[in-house]
Amino acid sequence: MKKIISFLIFIFVISSYSQESKLNWLTDFETAKEVSKESKKPILMYFTGSDWCAPCIMLEQDFFSTEKFNRQSQSVVLLKVDIPRRMDILTENQLKANKKLVKVYNKEGGFPNIIAMNHKGKVIDKEGSYSASLRDPSRYFAFVSKIIDNY
Repeated sequence: MKKIISFLIFIFVISSYSQESKLNWLTDFETAKEVSKESKKPILMYFTGSDWCAPCIMLEQDFFSTEKFNRQSQSVVLLKVDIPRRMDILTENQLKANKKLVKVYNKEGGFPNIIAMNHKGKVIDKEGSYSASLRDPSRYFAFVSKIIDNY
C-alpha cells in the first residue's frame, strides 16, 4: 500500500512539474522580439516578483499554471521579467536587464503586470494587479484572448 501511495504522489509531482514546464518563458527581450517577428506572434511580457509578491505567486498558480493558459501560450511569445529580492535567483546581468525593462515598460512599478506588445516593442495593451482575495483569473484569460484575436 505504501508503494502505491508513493507512486501516486510521484506521478502527481511529475505531472505538476510537466504542466509547468510546458511554458516556454524567454528572459531576453531582444530574443523575444526576434521570435515574435519570425513567428508573427505578439509578445506577452510578465513582470513578477517571484519570491516576494504574493499576488504574483497566486497568479502563477491560478492562471499561468493552467492547461487553458498553456493552450493560449502557443499563440504568443512569453517573456518573464522577474525582480526578485533574493540575489541567488537571477544573475546580476539578468537582474540589470530586467530593471531596465521595468523603467521603460512598467514605470508605475506594479506587480504583477502583463504587457502585450508587437515585435518592435510597441505596447498593444496592459493588464495589471491581481486580487489575492478574489483569485479570479478570468480577466487575464480574456486579456490574452483579446490580444491573440486582434493581432
